[in-house]
Amino acid sequence: MVSLRALAPSLTRITTAAAVGAAMHIGQGDPNLIDAKAVEFSRAVLAQTDVEGEVISCEGPKDNAPAFMRREKVGTGKGPKVEFVIDPVDGSTASSKGRKDAISALACAPAGCFQVLPDDGYYFKVATDYHSVGKISLDMPIEEIVRTVATEKDMRLQNFTVIMLERERHLEILRKLRKLGVRIILISDGDIAGAVVTCRPGSGVDLLVGAGAGPEATIAATAVKCLKGTMLVNVWRDKKDDSNRLNRLMRQDVDVDKTYNENELAKGNELVFAASGVTKGELLDGVRFIPNGAIVNSICMRLPSGTIEKSETTMQFKGHPVYKQFLT
Repeated sequence: MVSLRALAPSLTRITTAAAVGAAMHIGQGDPNLIDAKAVEFSRAVLAQTDVEGEVISCEGPKDNAPAFMRREKVGTGKGPKVEFVIDPVDGSTASSKGRKDAISALACAPAGCFQVLPDDGYYFKVATDYHSVGKISLDMPIEEIVRTVATEKDMRLQNFTVIMLERERHLEILRKLRKLGVRIILISDGDIAGAVVTCRPGSGVDLLVGAGAGPEATIAATAVKCLKGTMLVNVWRDKKDDSNRLNRLMRQDVDVDKTYNENELAKGNELVFAASGVTKGELLDGVRFIPNGAIVNSICMRLPSGTIEKSETTMQFKGHPVYKQFLT
């Protein structure tokens, strides 16, 4: 049986395809078109991938955006039995406006390894590197989390950098962070990349905080685990939630009172995270089109080896088994 390690290059081709499909429509003002093309291109590559796969969660339903169907069967059916959590474009709104920080990303593992966090409302997330594994809790005030991570990294607060989504729901957190005097990077989209860069040495980013969608939490936790960092996630209660949300989550086996860590979101020790840049961002460069092709930057991480591969793919569309059907 083919291992996930051997499949890793094929998984990167899936996010590469999604990135190309999305990038064809950057700046055109239509996030649904970007999502639709990313799904269309990545689905075509998945259909040629030798796995018996299932997409157990995909970002998009919450916003009525194009997405993979939940429990959609993918792959040729001839390889290992695996499951996927996919975000065809983390940052479709940013892409539609020609802004930074959009990527395509997925997590893959043997069947039964991922905790499904449905795309239904928001989840509070904290991510940072290995220094703070076991040192922080979502029961702590945000100020204590920041101080603890800074202490573990032996950093002064004025040199400490927090990354977070620029959202109205984060205004109180933002006020507290500014009072602490830390540096803050506000991003319009892309908290998967935001979580990953906190675990990358030399990134200059120390902590991700804030509420975002559920599938991205599992995808990011997979990458964070591969990087030996830590990620904590729980259900975010918002005054805009409808009264049945918590019941829906519980019916899908989400413990609405629990804090999940990276080992609970992405179980086991056989995991792959893959991502490709759509627009230039903190983690990856964006797609660059060339005559009859494109250049795409990607990253792939896997356990148990801990291998991290960054790649630049130059592809030619003419005659390509996937792209030719969309670009003729």
